[in-house]
Amino acid sequence: MARAMGRGDLAGRFEKRAEGWRNVFDAGTGFARARASDGRFREPFDPAAVGYGSDYTEGNAWQYTWYVPQDVAGLIGALGGADAFADKLDRMFDARVDPKTFAKVEDISGLIGYYAHGNEPSHHVAYLYSYAGRPWMTQKRLTQIMESQYRPSPDGLTGNDDCGQMSAWFVFTALGFYPVTPGSTEYVIGRPFVERATLHLPNGARFTIVAENLREDRPYVGSVLLNGRPLPRGFIRHREIFSGGVLRFVMQSQPDTAWAVAPGSRPYSLSPY
Repeated sequence: MARAMGRGDLAGRFEKRAEGWRNVFDAGTGFARARASDGRFREPFDPAAVGYGSDYTEGNAWQYTWYVPQDVAGLIGALGGADAFADKLDRMFDARVDPKTFAKVEDISGLIGYYAHGNEPSHHVAYLYSYAGRPWMTQKRLTQIMESQYRPSPDGLTGNDDCGQMSAWFVFTALGFYPVTPGSTEYVIGRPFVERATLHLPNGARFTIVAENLREDRPYVGSVLLNGRPLPRGFIRHREIFSGGVLRFVMQSQPDTAWAVAPGSRPYSLSPY
């Protein structure tokens, strides 16, 4: 935006700042880590370590390493490529973690492995599979999160609803898309959890989401159509929503491993794929 306004100097400054995550990323361990005053990474290091006095606030290395929403492709490269990136995501979700590890740490709740849905820094993580060309894995993890972290009861939200974020995640995810990188004006497509919903937008337009064949035994997206035309990419633009229309999902029982996998169909990233 700043570059488009003729402020190349300002754009350059913020682009450089957006790459600051590389200063704390340790290629040797594959985690974001704290550095000592002499520039060396602090030792000893345990990516599962958590608690007051540690190098992370309300989380650990497993949770904070993924927090590079502006440059996911850069993080994919730093972790060794799409296969290694997706494998690390799987290891995080599938890890066997003793809940007592986080019993005395504020806001660390809603655990699925080391994924902590009860704390906001984890909320974009399930959508990151799409950046690695695996949108069907995003769909699988979203199903897992929705089924385990929400229920229609007074205590149906995991963690506390800081600024409405637990609820906002639910609403966006139920509609079928999520703003991983808000400044990009793109929303990553996940999978819907409602058969039909209509957004009445401030400009008077209406945007409707329709999910055909939405059943428990059909958790995967078979096709996506925007205003009747196939949408080959794994994201939808803000202006497309505000123009009004219909986003239609056709759900199926098996994952579609061919849709939105090419680099050109993946969501925005500062670094190229």
